[in-house]
Amino acid sequence: MLSLDGLKVIDLTRVLSGPYATMVLADLGADVLKIERFPEGDDSRRLAPHINGESYCFASANRNKRSVGLELKSERGREIARALIRDADVLIENFRPGVTERLGLDFDTVSADNTDLIYCSITGFGQTGPYRLRPGYDIIAQGITGFLRMTGQPDGKPTKVGIAINDIAAGATAVQGILAAYIHRLKGGGGQYLDLSLVDSGLAWTIWESAAYFGAQEVPEPTGTRHRRTAPYQTYRTKDGYVTMGGNNPRLWQKLCEEVLEAPELLSDPRYAELRERMQHLDELEQDVEAVLTTETTDHWVAKLDAAGVPGGPVLTYDQTLANEHVLAREMVQDVDHPSIGPMKVLGPAIKMSETPPSVRTAAPWLGQHTDEALRELGYDDDTIETLHAEGVIYDRDRDDKDEA
Repeated sequence: MLSLDGLKVIDLTRVLSGPYATMVLADLGADVLKIERFPEGDDSRRLAPHINGESYCFASANRNKRSVGLELKSERGREIARALIRDADVLIENFRPGVTERLGLDFDTVSADNTDLIYCSITGFGQTGPYRLRPGYDIIAQGITGFLRMTGQPDGKPTKVGIAINDIAAGATAVQGILAAYIHRLKGGGGQYLDLSLVDSGLAWTIWESAAYFGAQEVPEPTGTRHRRTAPYQTYRTKDGYVTMGGNNPRLWQKLCEEVLEAPELLSDPRYAELRERMQHLDELEQDVEAVLTTETTDHWVAKLDAAGVPGGPVLTYDQTLANEHVLAREMVQDVDHPSIGPMKVLGPAIKMSETPPSVRTAAPWLGQHTDEALRELGYDDDTIETLHAEGVIYDRDRDDKDEA
């Protein structure tokens, strides 16, 4: 039993923001039917690395889904899409504004036949506003939201956040919105339209930065790993690497100085007496702390931080993260068998639930893997399906490969 068993989702998204959202819904048990153009499929199918012709990137973001190869530029293809949507609970798309209207798959059109439909659109800038028609990728959104100007080292070039943060923010926000709309529907309400953007979703996460600006007109600038409001709270050099530490309230600051650094003189230093003074002397504080930390290894200091109850940890490279004993114990790396790639590893669901835990059940589909299956569920007979294949309306990559052989 999974939380979203029985929820039917039509996925018209590609690349990352939408596929991330539908991946989470699928992990929770939703039946996600991914409609893909052919023969290219989702744009992320082109992303390296490729194993036996399959993109590992696509496979990582599209597990637990079914794929239907469908030509939406043809009337018969759109007819099939509308039939699939009539039986769905959720539709999620990330076309630019206006595309779904041209396809006859916009909310007003398809909700006329399915008044309970929850329809979620994700775009770069949203459905309204002067930028609504601009194309929007993650890095474009990072520029608009100010992320590129607040990340990195002081006096450095604008720096991208290490992950596609606006894409993931939009996908996570889409899941929140869809589940809220679903609860509303379960309470007796009908379907509704959700308008999300990469810009809005990322901007909504700038809680401390907006508070500083609205409260004191402070524009956030790059601070490396330092926190803008509290200290010590950053990475520090050790003898063999870096360590993170958060000794930023009076109790933790005292423990850090006395039990970890064994430098109680820092407590009586007027430059570090209170948080305000520490924030005014961040460079000196870093130098004094690192003078101690660089005498021993990261592992040494992590052990001392843990023993003292002061938040801290190592600064890992990504390969070290994926091999970390705690990450593995939390089942954040899981195995799945892909029909083309073979045994592969994917990230596990982040949500741990006592009764209905999400799970990785099936590998990402090949392009059009479930086309025939989905049409049979709609009542199409085998002769009609064969005709639709012959006319180029529907697609199954393996079927075509067999035909060519």
